[in-house]
Amino acid sequence: MSLQVFSLDGQRALVTGGGTGIGLGISKALIEAGAKVVITGRREEVLKKAVAELGNKASYRVNDITDKKGIPALVQDIETNEGAIDILVNNAGIHHKEWAINTEDEDFERIIQTNLLSVFSLTRECAKNMLARKKGSIIMIGSMAGLFGIDRVIAYSASKTALTGLVNGLTAEFAKDNVRVNAIAPGWITSNMFLNAVNKDQARKQQITNRIAMDHFGTTEDIGNAAVFLSSEGAKYITGVILPVDGGAAINF
Repeated sequence: MSLQVFSLDGQRALVTGGGTGIGLGISKALIEAGAKVVITGRREEVLKKAVAELGNKASYRVNDITDKKGIPALVQDIETNEGAIDILVNNAGIHHKEWAINTEDEDFERIIQTNLLSVFSLTRECAKNMLARKKGSIIMIGSMAGLFGIDRVIAYSASKTALTGLVNGLTAEFAKDNVRVNAIAPGWITSNMFLNAVNKDQARKQQITNRIAMDHFGTTEDIGNAAVFLSSEGAKYITGVILPVDGGAAINF
Protein backbone atom coordinates (compact mmCIF):
# COMPACT_ATOMS: atom_id res chain seq x y z
CA MET A 1 0.00 0.00 0.00
CA SER A 2 1.27 3.46 -0.88
CA LEU A 3 0.96 6.18 1.74
CA GLN A 4 -0.16 8.42 -1.13
CA VAL A 5 -3.73 7.35 -0.34
CA PHE A 6 -3.53 9.62 2.73
CA SER A 7 -2.38 12.64 0.72
CA LEU A 8 -4.74 15.57 0.28
CA ASP A 9 -2.78 17.17 -2.56
CA GLY A 10 -5.08 19.15 -4.83
CA GLN A 11 -7.92 19.15 -2.28
CA ARG A 12 -9.55 22.24 -0.78
CA ALA A 13 -11.12 22.27 2.68
CA LEU A 14 -13.46 24.64 4.46
CA VAL A 15 -13.01 24.58 8.24
CA THR A 16 -15.47 26.59 10.32
CA GLY A 17 -14.08 28.03 13.53
CA GLY A 18 -10.65 27.30 12.09
CA GLY A 19 -8.77 30.11 13.79
CA THR A 20 -8.28 28.61 17.24
CA GLY A 21 -8.24 25.38 19.22
CA ILE A 22 -9.38 22.17 17.53
CA GLY A 23 -10.28 24.02 14.33
CA LEU A 24 -6.76 25.40 14.03
CA GLY A 25 -5.29 21.96 14.76
CA ILE A 26 -7.44 20.42 12.03
CA SER A 27 -6.44 23.15 9.59
CA LYS A 28 -2.74 22.56 10.29
CA ALA A 29 -3.07 18.83 9.72
CA LEU A 30 -5.02 19.22 6.48
CA ILE A 31 -2.40 21.63 5.13
CA GLU A 32 0.45 19.32 6.16
CA ALA A 33 -1.33 16.57 4.19
CA GLY A 34 -1.33 18.80 1.11
CA ALA A 35 -4.73 20.53 1.16
CA LYS A 36 -5.50 24.20 0.77
CA VAL A 37 -7.73 25.44 3.58
CA VAL A 38 -10.24 28.25 3.98
CA ILE A 39 -10.99 29.02 7.63
CA THR A 40 -13.97 30.99 8.91
CA GLY A 41 -14.80 32.73 12.15
CA ARG A 42 -16.27 35.93 13.52
CA ARG A 43 -13.05 37.70 14.60
CA GLU A 44 -10.87 38.91 11.74
CA GLU A 45 -7.79 39.52 13.87
CA VAL A 46 -7.86 35.92 15.09
CA LEU A 47 -8.25 34.66 11.51
CA LYS A 48 -5.38 36.84 10.26
CA LYS A 49 -3.11 35.52 12.99
CA ALA A 50 -4.09 31.93 12.19
CA VAL A 51 -3.46 32.36 8.45
CA ALA A 52 -0.04 33.87 9.19
CA GLU A 53 0.72 30.74 11.22
CA LEU A 54 -0.77 28.33 8.66
CA GLY A 55 1.09 29.76 5.67
CA ASN A 56 0.31 30.37 2.02
CA LYS A 57 -2.04 27.41 1.66
CA ALA A 58 -4.52 29.10 4.01
CA SER A 59 -7.03 31.89 3.51
CA TYR A 60 -9.97 33.15 5.55
CA ARG A 61 -13.49 34.52 5.41
CA VAL A 62 -15.05 36.49 8.26
CA ASN A 63 -18.35 34.74 8.87
CA ASP A 64 -20.87 34.15 11.63
CA ILE A 65 -22.16 30.63 11.02
CA THR A 66 -25.49 31.49 12.66
CA ASP A 67 -26.23 33.95 9.82
CA LYS A 68 -27.92 31.22 7.82
CA LYS A 69 -29.18 33.57 5.11
CA GLY A 70 -25.58 34.41 4.25
CA ILE A 71 -24.42 30.79 3.91
CA PRO A 72 -25.23 30.33 0.18
CA ALA A 73 -23.23 33.48 -0.64
CA LEU A 74 -20.31 32.29 1.49
CA VAL A 75 -20.17 28.95 -0.32
CA GLN A 76 -20.52 30.58 -3.74
CA ASP A 77 -17.75 33.06 -2.91
CA ILE A 78 -15.33 30.30 -1.93
CA GLU A 79 -16.23 28.07 -4.87
CA THR A 80 -15.84 30.96 -7.33
CA ASN A 81 -12.76 32.70 -5.94
CA GLU A 82 -10.84 29.91 -4.20
CA GLY A 83 -12.01 26.74 -5.93
CA ALA A 84 -14.21 23.71 -5.33
CA ILE A 85 -14.78 22.72 -1.70
CA ASP A 86 -13.78 19.05 -1.51
CA ILE A 87 -13.77 18.79 2.28
CA LEU A 88 -16.09 20.45 4.79
CA VAL A 89 -15.24 20.36 8.49
CA ASN A 90 -18.12 21.62 10.65
CA ASN A 91 -16.04 22.60 13.66
CA ALA A 92 -17.57 25.90 14.84
CA GLY A 93 -19.64 25.52 17.98
CA ILE A 94 -20.44 27.06 21.33
CA HIS A 95 -20.81 25.72 24.86
CA HIS A 96 -23.09 26.45 27.80
CA LYS A 97 -22.38 25.07 31.27
CA GLU A 98 -25.42 25.02 33.56
CA TRP A 99 -27.60 22.55 35.40
CA ALA A 100 -30.61 21.51 33.32
CA ILE A 101 -33.19 23.05 35.65
CA ASN A 102 -31.39 26.39 35.41
CA THR A 103 -30.94 26.33 31.63
CA GLU A 104 -33.19 28.94 30.03
CA ASP A 105 -34.98 28.29 26.74
CA GLU A 106 -33.03 31.08 25.09
CA ASP A 107 -29.72 29.47 26.05
CA PHE A 108 -30.85 26.06 24.83
CA GLU A 109 -32.05 27.52 21.52
CA ARG A 110 -28.80 29.46 21.05
CA ILE A 111 -26.75 26.27 21.39
CA ILE A 112 -29.01 24.31 19.01
CA GLN A 113 -28.95 27.18 16.53
CA THR A 114 -25.14 27.23 16.36
CA ASN A 115 -24.21 23.60 16.89
CA LEU A 116 -26.93 21.94 14.82
CA LEU A 117 -29.12 24.14 12.63
CA SER A 118 -26.24 26.18 11.21
CA VAL A 119 -24.25 22.99 10.65
CA PHE A 120 -27.09 21.57 8.58
CA SER A 121 -27.47 24.79 6.56
CA LEU A 122 -23.79 24.95 5.61
CA THR A 123 -23.62 21.22 4.94
CA ARG A 124 -26.63 21.40 2.63
CA GLU A 125 -25.12 24.22 0.56
CA CYS A 126 -21.71 22.57 0.25
CA ALA A 127 -23.31 19.21 -0.51
CA LYS A 128 -25.18 20.58 -3.52
CA ASN A 129 -21.86 21.13 -5.28
CA MET A 130 -20.25 17.95 -3.96
CA LEU A 131 -23.16 15.80 -5.16
CA ALA A 132 -22.98 17.39 -8.61
CA ARG A 133 -19.26 16.58 -8.75
CA LYS A 134 -19.81 13.05 -7.31
CA LYS A 135 -17.10 13.69 -4.74
CA GLY A 136 -16.75 15.08 -1.24
CA SER A 137 -16.00 14.52 2.43
CA ILE A 138 -18.12 16.10 5.17
CA ILE A 139 -16.94 15.90 8.78
CA MET A 140 -18.95 16.90 11.83
CA ILE A 141 -17.17 17.61 15.11
CA GLY A 142 -19.15 15.89 17.84
CA SER A 143 -18.29 15.39 21.50
CA MET A 144 -18.09 12.92 24.33
CA ALA A 145 -21.27 14.68 25.50
CA GLY A 146 -22.96 13.18 22.44
CA LEU A 147 -21.94 9.64 23.43
CA PHE A 148 -22.71 9.52 27.15
CA GLY A 149 -24.28 11.67 29.82
CA ILE A 150 -22.30 14.54 31.30
CA ASP A 151 -23.83 16.84 33.89
CA ARG A 152 -24.30 20.59 33.45
CA VAL A 153 -24.12 20.60 29.62
CA ILE A 154 -27.67 19.60 28.69
CA ALA A 155 -28.06 21.92 25.67
CA TYR A 156 -24.58 21.13 24.34
CA SER A 157 -25.24 17.42 24.87
CA ALA A 158 -28.49 17.56 22.92
CA SER A 159 -26.86 19.45 20.04
CA LYS A 160 -23.97 17.01 19.72
CA THR A 161 -26.17 13.92 20.05
CA ALA A 162 -28.34 15.28 17.22
CA LEU A 163 -25.30 15.30 14.94
CA THR A 164 -25.41 11.49 14.97
CA GLY A 165 -28.86 11.61 13.43
CA LEU A 166 -27.62 14.14 10.90
CA VAL A 167 -24.70 11.89 9.95
CA ASN A 168 -26.99 8.87 9.61
CA GLY A 169 -29.58 10.60 7.44
CA LEU A 170 -27.08 12.38 5.19
CA THR A 171 -25.08 9.19 4.73
CA ALA A 172 -28.19 7.41 3.47
CA GLU A 173 -28.86 10.22 0.97
CA PHE A 174 -25.34 11.10 -0.19
CA ALA A 175 -23.41 7.82 -0.34
CA LYS A 176 -24.51 6.80 -3.84
CA ASP A 177 -22.98 10.03 -5.15
CA ASN A 178 -19.66 9.32 -3.41
CA VAL A 179 -20.09 12.08 -0.82
CA ARG A 180 -19.05 10.70 2.54
CA VAL A 181 -20.35 11.99 5.89
CA ASN A 182 -18.60 11.17 9.15
CA ALA A 183 -18.13 12.65 12.61
CA ILE A 184 -15.21 12.93 14.99
CA ALA A 185 -16.05 12.90 18.69
CA PRO A 186 -13.09 14.49 20.50
CA GLY A 187 -12.37 13.52 24.06
CA TRP A 188 -10.77 15.96 26.47
CA ILE A 189 -8.32 17.92 24.36
CA THR A 190 -5.66 20.20 25.83
CA SER A 191 -6.10 23.90 25.28
CA ASN A 192 -5.58 26.96 27.45
CA MET A 193 -9.33 27.31 27.98
CA PHE A 194 -9.77 23.64 28.93
CA LEU A 195 -6.78 23.56 31.29
CA ASN A 196 -7.83 26.77 33.01
CA ALA A 197 -11.33 25.36 33.53
CA VAL A 198 -10.31 21.98 34.94
CA ASN A 199 -7.56 23.40 37.11
CA LYS A 200 -10.20 25.53 38.84
CA ASP A 201 -12.31 22.43 39.58
CA GLN A 202 -10.03 19.67 40.83
CA ALA A 203 -12.93 17.30 41.56
CA ARG A 204 -14.12 17.52 37.96
CA LYS A 205 -10.55 17.17 36.69
CA GLN A 206 -10.21 13.95 38.67
CA GLN A 207 -13.56 12.71 37.34
CA ILE A 208 -12.38 13.35 33.76
CA THR A 209 -8.98 11.77 34.36
CA ASN A 210 -10.60 8.65 35.81
CA ARG A 211 -12.81 8.35 32.74
CA ILE A 212 -9.92 8.32 30.25
CA ALA A 213 -8.41 4.86 29.72
CA MET A 214 -5.06 6.32 28.66
CA ASP A 215 -2.92 8.35 31.03
CA HIS A 216 -3.15 11.77 29.34
CA PHE A 217 -5.40 14.27 27.61
CA GLY A 218 -5.52 14.46 23.82
CA THR A 219 -4.12 17.17 21.57
CA THR A 220 -5.54 19.14 18.67
CA GLU A 221 -3.06 17.24 16.47
CA ASP A 222 -4.86 14.01 17.36
CA ILE A 223 -8.12 15.44 16.03
CA GLY A 224 -6.38 16.87 12.97
CA ASN A 225 -4.87 13.50 12.09
CA ALA A 226 -8.30 11.87 12.30
CA ALA A 227 -9.71 14.55 9.99
CA VAL A 228 -6.93 13.91 7.47
CA PHE A 229 -7.65 10.19 7.48
CA LEU A 230 -11.42 10.60 7.07
CA SER A 231 -10.88 13.10 4.24
CA SER A 232 -8.39 10.95 2.34
CA GLU A 233 -8.69 8.14 -0.19
CA GLY A 234 -7.54 5.89 2.62
CA ALA A 235 -11.06 6.23 4.01
CA LYS A 236 -12.90 6.06 0.67
CA TYR A 237 -15.14 3.21 1.89
CA ILE A 238 -15.88 4.80 5.27
CA THR A 239 -19.07 6.80 5.72
CA GLY A 240 -21.64 7.13 8.50
CA VAL A 241 -19.04 6.70 11.25
CA ILE A 242 -18.85 8.47 14.61
CA LEU A 243 -15.15 8.22 15.46
CA PRO A 244 -14.20 8.85 19.09
CA VAL A 245 -10.69 10.30 19.47
CA ASP A 246 -10.71 10.13 23.21
CA GLY A 247 -8.05 7.83 24.69
CA GLY A 248 -10.74 5.23 25.39
CA ALA A 249 -13.01 7.52 27.45
CA ALA A 250 -16.22 6.49 25.68
CA ILE A 251 -15.89 2.85 26.78
CA ASN A 252 -13.81 3.06 29.96
CA PHE A 253 -15.21 2.23 33.40
